[in-house]
Amino acid sequence: MSNGQHILLEDLSVFPALKKIWEFLPEARLVGGAVRDLLLNTDVADFDFGTPEPPEQVSSILRNGGIKVIPTGLSHGTVTAVIEGNNFEITTLRRDEQTDGRHAQVAWTRNWREDAARRDFTINAMSCGLNGQVHDYFGGQHDLRMSRIRFVGDARERIREDALRILRFFRFQGRFGGTEPDQETLDAISDCAVLVRKLSAERVWAELRRILVGPHVVQMLELMARSGVLGECFPELTGRDDTAIALLASLIACGGPCDESLRLAALLKGAGATLDMIERCVHRLRLSRSGATEVISMSGYPIPTPQNAKDDDDIARLLANTPRSSLTGRTWLARAEAEQHGLTSIAREDWVALLCRLKMREQPHFPLAGRDIVALGVLAGPRVGEVLSVVRQWWLDGGCHEGKKACLTFAKYELATGR
Repeated sequence: MSNGQHILLEDLSVFPALKKIWEFLPEARLVGGAVRDLLLNTDVADFDFGTPEPPEQVSSILRNGGIKVIPTGLSHGTVTAVIEGNNFEITTLRRDEQTDGRHAQVAWTRNWREDAARRDFTINAMSCGLNGQVHDYFGGQHDLRMSRIRFVGDARERIREDALRILRFFRFQGRFGGTEPDQETLDAISDCAVLVRKLSAERVWAELRRILVGPHVVQMLELMARSGVLGECFPELTGRDDTAIALLASLIACGGPCDESLRLAALLKGAGATLDMIERCVHRLRLSRSGATEVISMSGYPIPTPQNAKDDDDIARLLANTPRSSLTGRTWLARAEAEQHGLTSIAREDWVALLCRLKMREQPHFPLAGRDIVALGVLAGPRVGEVLSVVRQWWLDGGCHEGKKACLTFAKYELATGR
């Protein structure tokens, strides 16, 4: 075990809250990502603790000390302490008794090394007590300095315990890995890639979305494709991995926004996925309703380009029928596709101007509703919809400028002429 490095915890703004936990749980240590990020001198998202005491005892000790405790996951040994508006997860040290690739049966332990041994990567298996001393059982500090992502112990064993670690590997490799992963690790991932199928769609998408918006996404997707993982996550890309990744790379190269829906749409569009395939993909991965709608809509038509959206009236007509975010996404994809195939006849400035007009133009709203047509003496029924459709098309043809009074005048004219 390496214990060479110390962390100056006193410099942290949350140190008074951390110290309060140590006041009641002196054997507790910061664990996982908090230690890793503190060693890297980067912002810490969550300060999580490990402790030898069982969860019921932890809850009792903290409550007796006047600290609010939430029983976050007692069956997994986790409670949440709330101190000065900060939430701290505190988990009893565990060892795995039995795993099936998705769930683990655990037993409490007082052995810190046993608890560290069940973690995924060496850089996430370190712990740190109140004195700032880093406890490192598997060389995580060295791997962090070398920008290397390495499984704790045997990679295949860690993956069989929880297949989600395959996807976590690529997420952490993109964020912290500075070198090509060793072939032994990639071989282990490739051999176990099929285990991804056993994972819930929600867990898979939770990792994929972080990979898509994370650093070095193109390189990570290429590694995933090489090891067979990308095809397990996205069967829609099978045989078209290269073109799918190429469109995403083009999107990033031309400055496309770091948006998970847009990047997923780029992958699917790059693979030539049909609208039906895209719909099946987003529903299979169980995206949120808004997320699924975004991806599907970004893959649809019409597609704004500098040739078919030349002026303000063209933009107004587009915005009247389609959400702004969908049109913007389609424009970015069209631009990325053009650059991917070397179609440089459209200047970069023209694409930028189009995106600016889409962003700045106020969304037009057709000023009439069915009740307005009924008020003109038309009986409720199909005829109301027919008249509305004709008036709306007239409004669109005119660039969506006319207000309610002009639209009503045109509606009266249509009714008077009997058309």
